[in-house]
Amino acid sequence: MIDSHCHLDHEPLLSDLSNVLIRSKKVGLEKLLTISTSFESFSRVKELVKKDEMIFGTIGIHPHETSTNIITSKQIIENLNKNSRIIGIGETGLDFYYNNSEKDRQIKSFKEHIEASIETNIPLIVHSRAAEKETFEILNDYKNEKLKILMHCFTGSNEFSKKLMTLNSFFSASGIITFKNSLDLQDTFKSIPIDKILIETDSPFLAPVPKRGKKNEPSFIDFTATKLAEIKDISKEELIKKTTENFNKLFFNY
Repeated sequence: MIDSHCHLDHEPLLSDLSNVLIRSKKVGLEKLLTISTSFESFSRVKELVKKDEMIFGTIGIHPHETSTNIITSKQIIENLNKNSRIIGIGETGLDFYYNNSEKDRQIKSFKEHIEASIETNIPLIVHSRAAEKETFEILNDYKNEKLKILMHCFTGSNEFSKKLMTLNSFFSASGIITFKNSLDLQDTFKSIPIDKILIETDSPFLAPVPKRGKKNEPSFIDFTATKLAEIKDISKEELIKKTTENFNKLFFNY
């Protein structure tokens, strides 16, 4: 299995990293992608990827952080060139639910990440909340650029997923699909082709049932995989095989 999106630089994961990794390997995880959300976060991510060969990282600014963190495509590319274990760009995107940052700054930041992704051919990890129309319109502006798009922790509508599929997007399922009230989301993932699906924890957030309410960690991905296999009506082994292949195809071209 591969956890395509976690935040190992957040507590309580960071201070308990050695045990987090032991538990991750015990459930069969072979790679963890730890995600940058700010300049400060990226400085920690750069150190984390040195800790264990299973850890890879990204460079990016979360939309919530764009009021105080604006990164240019040039800065992203320079950092990617310096570290082969930084394999993704993001997380970036739009979040108009909380509006922690001004919309125009979120949009500007999103476009800088997109341009870096186009120039480097490195996957773009997209966060979208209460911004389906705007997210799609911006990504669609670049439809001829063959962007590698991963919609992280996808909770969008079925209609949104169908639009994104026209851009050849991948979709990552988080522990939210295990929640009782996520029936619409489960139906959406039922309709998304298996060769476009990844799994993630978004730990330490969004712990899946039966761990809901606790601090999440990568090893809990096992519960999400079990539920997603049920939704897709395939064996858990097949689900793990396919999502692992999809991650490796997207991030490593194999």
